[in-house]
Amino acid sequence: MGKGIAITGMGVISAIGNNVEENYRSLVSNTIGITKISHIDTVHKNDIMVGEVSATNSELEAQLGLSPDSWSRTSLLAVIAAKEAIANAGIEDINAFKTGLISGTTVGGMDKSEQYFYEYFENDKTWHHINGLHAGDSTQKIATELGMEASFTTTISTACSSAANAIMLGARMIKSGRLDRVIVGGADCLSKFTINGFKTLMILSDTYNTPFDDDRKGLNLGESAAYLVLESDAVVAKENKKVLGYVKGYGNANDAFHQTASSDHGDGAVLAMKQALKVAGLSTDAVDYINAHGTATPNNDLSEGRAMVRVFDGKVPEFSSTKAFTGHTLATAGAIEAVYSVLALQNNVIYPNLNFKTPMQEFDLLPQTELKQKELQVVLSNSFGFGGNCTTLLFSKQA
Repeated sequence: MGKGIAITGMGVISAIGNNVEENYRSLVSNTIGITKISHIDTVHKNDIMVGEVSATNSELEAQLGLSPDSWSRTSLLAVIAAKEAIANAGIEDINAFKTGLISGTTVGGMDKSEQYFYEYFENDKTWHHINGLHAGDSTQKIATELGMEASFTTTISTACSSAANAIMLGARMIKSGRLDRVIVGGADCLSKFTINGFKTLMILSDTYNTPFDDDRKGLNLGESAAYLVLESDAVVAKENKKVLGYVKGYGNANDAFHQTASSDHGDGAVLAMKQALKVAGLSTDAVDYINAHGTATPNNDLSEGRAMVRVFDGKVPEFSSTKAFTGHTLATAGAIEAVYSVLALQNNVIYPNLNFKTPMQEFDLLPQTELKQKELQVVLSNSFGFGGNCTTLLFSKQA
């Protein structure tokens, strides 16, 4: 059986809470974070619904002790969540061991660069926002704010599987002995560019998203940041660390089907799930709950549903999508749902798939629609991105 990598800390900020505890309370009380747009001045603000973090940039800057208009919203969210994860792990000296940082993002500093783009040739006062567009900017700011003299720091941008791939890479680097400890996760804020882009694809819903419903209309974009601390057995033993759960398995595959659509029968998803089970040394009947990608788009839910049927030979475990709570948080999805998966294990709960009414016609699958208490040992979490990049993570109570 594959040996797991210990998770010793978690941090998250999203539309349903400013920390891990608030997020969990929302999940078990059916408190959703989907609203009309309030923080972005866009022509689409009355056309769609999103999952916004309630705090303004000014409030986030004040929380971090920053001067006004210092950073992109992605960086603000990222540092807040990463600091919570470090505190949760009880880390006092970030450089006491070989420590890495792997962060996923797709939006990066786009919210600020698009705000000041037209001023670029007028003055140089906002050039730091133009220079902060790139994906690595938020990663650099996390490393600096945490005081890291990192053994390894990198940024992953594989669309909506970015943070899941960050977790996978972090686990592999600990398993190989390259690192003793690694902070993994991702951050994305909302921006006009992403709203316009998804609007062009015609996959945004004007109401609450309805994962795996036959009448689903599309996704709600969301923003969030989430990070986990992964540590080796040696660090856990030396510091007598409390273990929250384990990264038991991981798999990544690409179905090479379409730039923005998953293959009709979920070929990449099938390969990713099978690979994760193989790495973990587990059979399909060991999975107690599936935290589905479940974007509520016509393509994803059909593709993912068919993939689950194929992998589990028609005997699909209880499953649900938490995106009805938070919206689809793009690069962060794999990390925020990793936190939710660990919380499910700790509390032995399966979250409800909100807003579900009508079963899909293509297969006989029904998501879990009510909060359910169930003894859980293993949770499978899917994250699928544009370009066909499919990633599956397995989380467990035991190594």
